[in-house]
Amino acid sequence: MATKPPAGDPAQDAPQVAPPKQAAAGLPAIGHTLRIAQQQMGLARTARTLLKVNQKNGFDCPGCAWPEGDERHTAEFCENGAKAVAEEATLRRVTPDFFAEHPVADLAGRSGYWLGQQGRITEPMYLPEGAARYEAVPWERAFEIIAEELTALDSPDEALFYTSGRTSNEAAFLFQLFAREFGTNNLPDCSNMCHESSGSALNETIGIGKGSVSLEDLHQADLIIVAGQNPGTNHPRMLSALEKAKTSGAKIISVNPLPEAGMERFKNPQTPVGMLRGTALNDLFLQIRIGGDQALFRLLNKLVIETDGATDEAFIREHTHGYEELVAAAGEADWAETLTATGLTRPEIEQALAMILASKRTIVCWAMGLTQHKHAVATIREVVNLLLLRGNIGRPGAGVCPVRGHSNVQGDRTMGIFERPAPAFLDALDKEFGITSPRGHGYDVVRSIQALRDGKAKVLFAMGGNFVGATPDTDVTEAAIRRASLTVHVSTKLNRSHAVTGRRALILPTLGRTDKDVQASGKQFVTVEDSMGMVHASRGNLTPASAHLLSEPAIVARMARAVLGAASATPWEEFERDYAAIRDRISRVIPGFEDFNARAARPEGFRLPHAPRDERRFPTKTGRANFTAAPVEYPKIPEGRLLLQTLRSHDQYNTTIYGLDDRYRGITGGRRVVLVNPEDAAELGLADGTYTDLVSEWKDGVERRAPGFRVVHYPTARGCAAAYYPETNVLVPLDSTADTSNTPASKSVVVRFEPA
Repeated sequence: MATKPPAGDPAQDAPQVAPPKQAAAGLPAIGHTLRIAQQQMGLARTARTLLKVNQKNGFDCPGCAWPEGDERHTAEFCENGAKAVAEEATLRRVTPDFFAEHPVADLAGRSGYWLGQQGRITEPMYLPEGAARYEAVPWERAFEIIAEELTALDSPDEALFYTSGRTSNEAAFLFQLFAREFGTNNLPDCSNMCHESSGSALNETIGIGKGSVSLEDLHQADLIIVAGQNPGTNHPRMLSALEKAKTSGAKIISVNPLPEAGMERFKNPQTPVGMLRGTALNDLFLQIRIGGDQALFRLLNKLVIETDGATDEAFIREHTHGYEELVAAAGEADWAETLTATGLTRPEIEQALAMILASKRTIVCWAMGLTQHKHAVATIREVVNLLLLRGNIGRPGAGVCPVRGHSNVQGDRTMGIFERPAPAFLDALDKEFGITSPRGHGYDVVRSIQALRDGKAKVLFAMGGNFVGATPDTDVTEAAIRRASLTVHVSTKLNRSHAVTGRRALILPTLGRTDKDVQASGKQFVTVEDSMGMVHASRGNLTPASAHLLSEPAIVARMARAVLGAASATPWEEFERDYAAIRDRISRVIPGFEDFNARAARPEGFRLPHAPRDERRFPTKTGRANFTAAPVEYPKIPEGRLLLQTLRSHDQYNTTIYGLDDRYRGITGGRRVVLVNPEDAAELGLADGTYTDLVSEWKDGVERRAPGFRVVHYPTARGCAAAYYPETNVLVPLDSTADTSNTPASKSVVVRFEPA
């Protein structure tokens, strides 16, 4: 049977530390998966639910966006995917009685782990101005409250419409349609905080802000470079693809400040041999200093250019622009400066070069370790330079692979969730619906917080996610949120954002991926887009957690009717009644979705077009793939300070905390730990097991403090430290962002250590 949620917050004041693991998955992953699933769902529900995850007739995992192959395993999920499913399909319930027992002040004092463990929210809840507790509210009244606030604004641009990456294509399309019909492009989303840097770099260099590879390409590659990414925790099913590539002869280079168990050895739980022995994945581990990646790739590009016959001259001549500028900039790359920036040795870089030159088909994968720095966009452009030099875009087994997190974060952007939409998209939307969309750019996440802080925005409506927990500069963000007149969160479970509110607040409970969705026309399905541009259906199979839940498309449609009223000619009722009607409209607005309903009905789904991959056609301003030559940057670390990166534990997914352990790194029973290289710790007088406050330093001179972290001596790169978010988001200045993309620079925070 399922167990009850914890009554009180577990103590986290004495985390235990053991040596980090040298392999990922295997029997421990199976045991942990089954234990968590049983606690949340019970045995029968566990079997009924997990066997539908990522199946062609099942539902898409609400975790990461890693794709599935055409042939599926019976258990087509990873440990962390199973945790995500278990928490959504839980038998635990958060009823109005819970809110009567727990005032908002009590919720605000609880950990994210405790809040998430309480279960599914069963009814719409309302926090009136000045009230201490949420109270149940009918759906009709909830939409009236939203309409009251939105229609009272002096300008539509005083409203913010945030989207989490879990939102389906159908809901996302309706959400952006409503926002634009209301009159604003304020559509911040979680991409702004993660892969916005990737999209910015790729749009400029190859003409499309998405990866160019398929799962089959990974299997065919000669060389795969995994930079700034920890697949073992953040995208565990990727390990199977890397294992298959290794079996086919691929080499793998990992570039990361921390050694990660998943890249050292993968014990595939799908096979007996995998369980017992596993597969070593890394052929070369480059333990780079935080933020040194651009310098590394610039030097590699110089060495490739200087090697006779190493560049693909025909590809460069026929398909690229800016080669001479890159040659000039790369010629200035300096060995001494690169070794300082990266912390690597010359033989390590020369070994990486030899592997690059030996490969005819190279893929570079990356995640937040590249995207969350001031110079993130320039770094990713430099990655693209490396691939272009050897013709590794538009070739089987080669290309760019930004590995997305949330399961439909890429699809939401495709559907128009973007504060800076392309004019062609708005033209098509206006033509289809007979509206006039605003053309001015809206606010991204950072600018949304600044607008709330400065009184320029007054209503925040969040479609999923944990806005407060995911954003930087926690004290500033929470103060900004509290200035809002209304905050609305469409949610399945509790999180920190429900405890940090505007003057009035609503929680609107919604269906999850695992839930059956039945509307007036019958049972519905939704669609999602994975990290490699495949679109497919998702069908829940469980009875919803409450009869009071509405689907996300229904919530948007009813809100639109309440706010826009009879002035809107958009058939909102029809869209709620039958999602096929939404897909028909998408097919007429967004290229690549022609005949959407028929293609979505295919068990395998369909692949979206990608001109660089499919045709070696690059829809950039020059009409070619663009080499770039930005000045090389890397963080400079003051004396007596370290450079901190924020990261996830193995028991979390984004801001959702499943447990208090980080099994692969040897941490159990607590999250307030800071990983420090033993040599750095000795120089700073930080004994293992002592407690310290982390204080970040930035040019604004503001003291940002995260108190009470246990020091853990750990094999990080010299000069670098690491600690979990969201606990360390308080250290990230709101205005410390990546050039061009405006993504928070959460992976390069200068910190000092003070006694706790």
